[in-house]
Amino acid sequence: MSETKPSQRPAIGERELIVLMALLMSLQAFGIDAMLPALGEIAGGFGMGGNDRQLVISAYFLGAGIGAFFPGAFADKFGRRPVLFFGLICYITLSIACAMATDFWWLIGMRLVQGLGAASLSVVPAAIVRDRVGGDRMARLMSLIMMIFLVVPIVAPAIGQLILMFVGWRWIFGAMAVMGLIVGTWVWIRLPESLAPENAQEIHAATILRNMGTALVRRDSIGYVVGSALVFGSLFGFLNSSQQLIGEAFGAGRYFALIFGAAVLGMVAANFTNSRIVERFGARRVSHTALFAFAFISCLQLWSSSQPDQSLWQFVPLLSMAMATMGFIGANFSSIAMQPFHQIAGAASSAQTSLRMITGALLGAFIGNLYDGTARPLAASMLSCALLALAFILYSEHGKLFRRVNAPRAGDTKPD
Repeated sequence: MSETKPSQRPAIGERELIVLMALLMSLQAFGIDAMLPALGEIAGGFGMGGNDRQLVISAYFLGAGIGAFFPGAFADKFGRRPVLFFGLICYITLSIACAMATDFWWLIGMRLVQGLGAASLSVVPAAIVRDRVGGDRMARLMSLIMMIFLVVPIVAPAIGQLILMFVGWRWIFGAMAVMGLIVGTWVWIRLPESLAPENAQEIHAATILRNMGTALVRRDSIGYVVGSALVFGSLFGFLNSSQQLIGEAFGAGRYFALIFGAAVLGMVAANFTNSRIVERFGARRVSHTALFAFAFISCLQLWSSSQPDQSLWQFVPLLSMAMATMGFIGANFSSIAMQPFHQIAGAASSAQTSLRMITGALLGAFIGNLYDGTARPLAASMLSCALLALAFILYSEHGKLFRRVNAPRAGDTKPD
C-alpha cells in the first residue's frame, strides 16, 4: 500500500498528535541545547579556543536550514511518514558518528551533515498539522506543540550537564541517538499518513521550484517568514554565545542549566497563553502586539547592557521577557505564512523553514561572533532584528496591522 493512501492505523487523537509533533521537533532542540554546557570542554579537548566552539551549534543550524529545502517536495509526493523516517535514521546514525569524532573539524562536518539529513524533523510536522486544520485553529495547535517542544530547551542543558559530570560529552550524542530511536518507534506504531492522495505532487524539478517559489513570493506570506527568521535569528545568536555569556561574562557557569531553563520558561507560558487566546483575538493581533513588546524589551536590554557592570540579575529577567514575546510570535507567524498553501503544504513548509533556518543560522553565527565579553552586541542585534521584522510585516499587511482576517477551512488555498 502506498504511503499516500489513507492509513489503516487507528486514528490518532489531537492530543497525541500534539505531543508526537512536539517530540519530533524536540529532537532538533535537544541536539542543540544539550550541547551548550559542553561547548567549552569540547573545544578544549580538541585544542580550540575563542568563539570556534560556537560552530558546534551554528553548523547544525546551517545544515538544517539547507536541508529543509528538500523534505517538503518528497513529503508532498511520497507522504509524510517515509520522509520522517529518513530524517530519524539520519539523526540517529549521525549522532553516533559525532560521538566517535577524533578531530574538531570532523565533528563540525558531521554536525553539518546531521542537520542536513534530519531537516525533515522541522519541516514535516507543520505540514502534517496543516493537512488537518487551518486558520487560527492551526495557530492554536502549533502553540500547544511549541509549548511542549519548549520543555526540551529547559531540561536539555541540565541533562547535558549531568552527562558531562559522569561520562563526558560524547555520551550526549549517545543520548540523542536513544531519544531518536524512542520517538521513531512511536511514529512507526501510531502516526498515520496525513497526505490525501489527491494532493500528491509529482517530483519534477519545475513543479518543485514552482511550488517553493509560490510559497516564497506571495506578499501576504513572505513578510511573516522573513520576520520570524529575523526574530529567531537573534535568539540563535544568544544560543551560540550563551555558554560564554553566562559562564564567563557573568561567571555563573555552575548554574548555566538553571539560568538557561529559567529564560526559556517564559516561552512555554507564552505558548500556553497563546493557545488559549489566539482563536478569540486572531493570530495577527496577538503576534503584532508581541512584536512591539519584543522591540520595547530589546530597547531596555540595550540600555541595561550599556551601563557599567551590568549584573546577571539585570540581564536574565529582560532576556526572559524578550523570549516570552517570541512565544506569541513563532507559532502565529508560521501559521499565517502557511495559510495560503494547503495543497502544497509540504513544499511550502520546506521552503519557508529553509529560509527561516538559513537566515537564522547565518544571523545567529554573525551575532554570536560579535560577542565581546558583554551583552551589548546581543541586545543591539535583538533591537535591530525587531525593527526589521516590523518592516517586513508592514509589507505583507500593506501597512495595516492588528487586522482580524477570517480563517479558511482546511481545504482552502486562500490566506487566513
